[in-house]
Amino acid sequence: MPVAIRAYRSSDLDAVYDICARTGDAGRDARGKYSSDRLLGDIWAAPYVVLEPEHAHVLDDGSGRPVGYIIGTADTATFVERYRNEWLPATADRLRDGDPRDELMLELHRSPERMLLPVLDDYPAHLHIDLLPEWQGRGQGRALMAAFLAGLRAAGVSGVHLGMAPDNHGARAFYRRMGFRDLPIAEPGAIYLARDTGPLAGEDQSRPRR
Repeated sequence: MPVAIRAYRSSDLDAVYDICARTGDAGRDARGKYSSDRLLGDIWAAPYVVLEPEHAHVLDDGSGRPVGYIIGTADTATFVERYRNEWLPATADRLRDGDPRDELMLELHRSPERMLLPVLDDYPAHLHIDLLPEWQGRGQGRALMAAFLAGLRAAGVSGVHLGMAPDNHGARAFYRRMGFRDLPIAEPGAIYLARDTGPLAGEDQSRPRR
């Protein structure tokens, strides 16, 4: 089978965890950095594919194996509410204090309201995208982004944002090529970018570029 962008399946969950761990240190391999290699996935990936799988897409290498994904939510406020009411209880048994390496991540996990910033009100959706290193630079990130934006448009969502580590320069350049613009948010350790959910430049020539 050819390489393809397809909808997420529940059988992809372990692969999503693995991709998140292998790209979780500002795009670098984060395996061994925390007490469990699944910790990052429990915070930055699994809640999206479990709570909102309709907006999850994977890059399939042709054998059925995901080698990248784009995940997110159409409405951050609703996602935050579900994260607190559903995801925190679901993970309480495995995400516990104990290892000092996990302290910062667990603090973020237990504070989903950190995602709610008034300046982001015009961009209610948000996303995360990760590809294994050997699949980067092949145009597949753009294809994943196009699929995600199309899903948001179909859901009637007009704007999307993302947060990222400032030192992930390659990712920042990619997002700018995708039409994202920096937002004036002063938050230590993070920068925010946003765009409308219109087609990517060149994807639909009938749509005026911004």
